[in-house]
Amino acid sequence: MLVRDAMSTVVLTIGPAHTLRQAARLMAARRIGAAVVLDPDAGGLGILTERDILNSLGTGQSPDEETAHAHTTTDVVFAAPSWTLDEAARAMTHGGFRHLIVMDHGEPIGIVSVRDIIRCWAPARRPTPTLVG
Repeated sequence: MLVRDAMSTVVLTIGPAHTLRQAARLMAARRIGAAVVLDPDAGGLGILTERDILNSLGTGQSPDEETAHAHTTTDVVFAAPSWTLDEAARAMTHGGFRHLIVMDHGEPIGIVSVRDIIRCWAPARRPTPTLVG
């Protein structure tokens, strides 16, 4: 199975000036765990994840004052839609992250997460047989 088969095509793009609270609201409304941060001044695309927001809150920073720019990962590994899920999982394991931005012709077309990969790899759920005693 390929990344294109597993990725979410819901790509939230935010700017570097968005506060963490704004980013969290947008991510929660779409039920996603990462946003693509488009920052032309910093050289392009980055990613802001739920973990980045949680780390900021955990250190006592204000979600209304902290911006996406200050918490964006800019050293991003991008996936191609033609990658296998094995390739994506290896990249995530090697880099220690849970989301990959999927790029096609220089544009973000999706995000693939560990959850997406597990959903594809896990066998379909079957009802558990009821034991009669």
